[in-house]
Amino acid sequence: SKFVNDKWMIKHGFLNDVQEHKPWWWNIKVQKLNLSAPLILLPEVSCQKAIEILQEKGYDQAPVVAESGLILGMVTLSNTLSSVLAGNAEFSDPVTKVTYDQFSKIGLEDSLGKLSCILENDHFAIVVHQQMQFNGNGSSFMKQMVFGVVTAMDLLTFVSRNDKK
Repeated sequence: SKFVNDKWMIKHGFLNDVQEHKPWWWNIKVQKLNLSAPLILLPEVSCQKAIEILQEKGYDQAPVVAESGLILGMVTLSNTLSSVLAGNAEFSDPVTKVTYDQFSKIGLEDSLGKLSCILENDHFAIVVHQQMQFNGNGSSFMKQMVFGVVTAMDLLTFVSRNDKK
Protein backbone atom coordinates (compact mmCIF):
# COMPACT_ATOMS: atom_id res chain seq x y z
CA SER A 1 0.00 0.00 0.00
CA LYS A 2 3.05 2.29 0.25
CA PHE A 3 2.97 3.00 -3.48
CA VAL A 4 -0.34 4.83 -3.07
CA ASN A 5 1.06 7.01 -0.29
CA ASP A 6 2.38 10.19 -1.92
CA LYS A 7 4.56 11.12 1.07
CA TRP A 8 6.26 7.70 1.01
CA MET A 9 6.77 8.04 -2.76
CA ILE A 10 8.31 11.53 -2.34
CA LYS A 11 10.53 10.41 0.54
CA HIS A 12 11.95 7.54 -1.53
CA GLY A 13 12.39 9.60 -4.70
CA PHE A 14 9.71 7.93 -6.81
CA LEU A 15 7.53 11.02 -7.09
CA ASN A 16 8.08 14.76 -7.13
CA ASP A 17 6.17 16.62 -4.47
CA VAL A 18 2.51 17.03 -5.28
CA GLN A 19 1.39 19.30 -2.46
CA GLU A 20 -1.00 21.83 -3.94
CA HIS A 21 -0.58 24.67 -1.45
CA LYS A 22 3.14 24.65 -0.78
CA PRO A 23 4.62 26.96 1.84
CA TRP A 24 7.15 29.57 0.63
CA TRP A 25 10.10 27.40 1.72
CA TRP A 26 8.96 24.15 0.04
CA ASN A 27 11.26 24.32 -3.02
CA ILE A 28 14.32 25.79 -1.29
CA LYS A 29 17.32 23.46 -1.36
CA VAL A 30 18.59 21.68 1.78
CA GLN A 31 21.99 23.36 1.34
CA LYS A 32 20.39 26.69 2.37
CA LEU A 33 20.05 25.38 5.94
CA ASN A 34 23.77 26.14 6.47
CA LEU A 35 24.30 23.03 8.59
CA SER A 36 27.47 22.74 10.63
CA ALA A 37 29.90 19.94 9.83
CA PRO A 38 28.85 16.78 11.66
CA LEU A 39 30.77 14.92 14.28
CA ILE A 40 31.52 11.50 12.75
CA LEU A 41 32.44 8.34 14.64
CA LEU A 42 34.38 5.45 13.15
CA PRO A 43 32.94 1.97 13.79
CA GLU A 44 35.75 0.88 16.13
CA VAL A 45 35.01 3.65 18.68
CA SER A 46 33.86 2.05 21.93
CA CYS A 47 30.50 2.82 23.50
CA GLN A 48 32.33 4.43 26.44
CA LYS A 49 34.37 6.69 24.15
CA ALA A 50 31.28 7.55 22.05
CA ILE A 51 29.42 8.68 25.19
CA GLU A 52 32.41 10.76 26.28
CA ILE A 53 32.83 12.37 22.84
CA LEU A 54 29.13 13.16 22.42
CA GLN A 55 28.91 14.68 25.90
CA GLU A 56 32.16 16.63 25.56
CA LYS A 57 31.22 18.07 22.16
CA GLY A 58 27.57 18.70 23.09
CA TYR A 59 26.00 16.40 20.49
CA ASP A 60 22.99 14.11 20.96
CA GLN A 61 23.78 11.96 17.93
CA ALA A 62 26.46 11.27 15.35
CA PRO A 63 26.74 9.27 12.13
CA VAL A 64 28.92 6.17 12.22
CA VAL A 65 30.94 6.03 9.02
CA ALA A 66 33.47 3.43 7.91
CA GLU A 67 36.86 4.66 6.67
CA SER A 68 35.70 3.72 3.16
CA GLY A 69 32.96 6.33 3.51
CA LEU A 70 30.11 3.83 3.87
CA ILE A 71 27.48 5.24 6.22
CA LEU A 72 26.75 2.49 8.76
CA GLY A 73 24.10 4.32 10.74
CA MET A 74 23.50 6.73 13.55
CA VAL A 75 24.42 6.54 17.21
CA THR A 76 22.53 8.52 19.82
CA LEU A 77 23.61 9.36 23.32
CA SER A 78 20.33 8.17 24.86
CA ASN A 79 20.32 4.83 23.02
CA THR A 80 23.95 4.16 23.87
CA LEU A 81 23.42 4.92 27.56
CA SER A 82 20.19 2.92 27.80
CA SER A 83 21.73 -0.08 25.96
CA VAL A 84 24.69 -0.15 28.33
CA LEU A 85 22.53 0.33 31.44
CA ALA A 86 20.12 -2.41 30.32
CA GLY A 87 23.01 -4.83 29.78
CA ASN A 88 22.47 -5.10 26.02
CA ALA A 89 25.91 -3.61 25.37
CA GLU A 90 29.15 -3.16 27.31
CA PHE A 91 31.12 0.07 27.60
CA SER A 92 33.95 -1.71 25.77
CA ASP A 93 31.77 -2.83 22.81
CA PRO A 94 32.22 -1.05 19.49
CA VAL A 95 29.67 1.67 18.88
CA THR A 96 28.26 -0.37 15.97
CA LYS A 97 26.52 -2.56 18.56
CA VAL A 98 24.20 0.36 19.42
CA THR A 99 24.02 2.01 15.99
CA TYR A 100 20.67 2.59 14.30
CA ASP A 101 21.06 1.20 10.80
CA GLN A 102 17.69 2.49 9.59
CA PHE A 103 17.97 6.11 8.60
CA SER A 104 16.98 8.43 5.80
CA LYS A 105 19.42 10.23 3.55
CA ILE A 106 18.81 13.48 1.73
CA GLY A 107 21.00 15.37 -0.73
CA LEU A 108 22.08 19.00 -0.61
CA GLU A 109 20.14 19.62 -3.83
CA ASP A 110 16.91 18.10 -2.51
CA SER A 111 14.09 20.41 -1.44
CA LEU A 112 13.05 21.34 2.05
CA GLY A 113 9.64 19.95 1.04
CA LYS A 114 11.17 16.50 0.61
CA LEU A 115 13.00 16.95 3.91
CA SER A 116 9.71 17.88 5.56
CA CYS A 117 8.14 14.63 4.32
CA ILE A 118 11.07 12.63 5.73
CA LEU A 119 10.92 14.39 9.10
CA GLU A 120 7.23 13.56 9.51
CA ASN A 121 8.28 9.99 10.31
CA ASP A 122 11.98 10.18 11.18
CA HIS A 123 13.72 12.13 13.94
CA PHE A 124 16.58 13.12 11.64
CA ALA A 125 18.00 12.74 8.15
CA ILE A 126 21.64 12.39 7.17
CA VAL A 127 22.58 14.98 4.55
CA VAL A 128 24.87 13.43 1.97
CA HIS A 129 26.75 14.65 -1.07
CA GLN A 130 27.83 12.40 -3.93
CA GLN A 131 31.42 12.87 -5.03
CA MET A 132 33.22 11.17 -7.92
CA GLN A 133 36.57 9.71 -6.92
CA PHE A 134 39.29 8.10 -9.01
CA ASN A 135 41.69 5.40 -7.90
CA GLY A 136 45.25 4.68 -9.09
CA ASN A 137 44.26 2.82 -12.26
CA GLY A 138 41.97 5.65 -13.38
CA SER A 139 38.65 3.96 -12.70
CA SER A 140 36.06 6.09 -10.98
CA PHE A 141 33.41 5.48 -8.38
CA MET A 142 30.84 7.56 -6.55
CA LYS A 143 31.42 8.13 -2.87
CA GLN A 144 28.86 9.52 -0.46
CA MET A 145 30.13 12.06 2.00
CA VAL A 146 28.21 12.98 5.14
CA PHE A 147 27.57 16.69 5.00
CA GLY A 148 25.42 17.02 8.09
CA VAL A 149 22.58 15.75 10.20
CA VAL A 150 19.29 17.62 9.99
CA THR A 151 16.40 17.52 12.42
CA ALA A 152 12.91 19.00 12.50
CA MET A 153 14.29 21.71 14.81
CA ASP A 154 16.78 22.75 12.10
CA LEU A 155 13.95 23.07 9.58
CA LEU A 156 11.70 24.91 12.03
CA THR A 157 14.50 27.32 12.96
CA PHE A 158 15.17 28.09 9.28
CA VAL A 159 11.49 28.66 8.54
CA SER A 160 10.88 30.86 11.58
CA ARG A 161 13.99 32.99 10.98
CA ASN A 162 13.18 33.53 7.33
CA ASP A 163 9.38 33.62 7.48
CA LYS A 164 8.03 35.48 4.43
CA LYS A 165 4.56 36.33 5.73
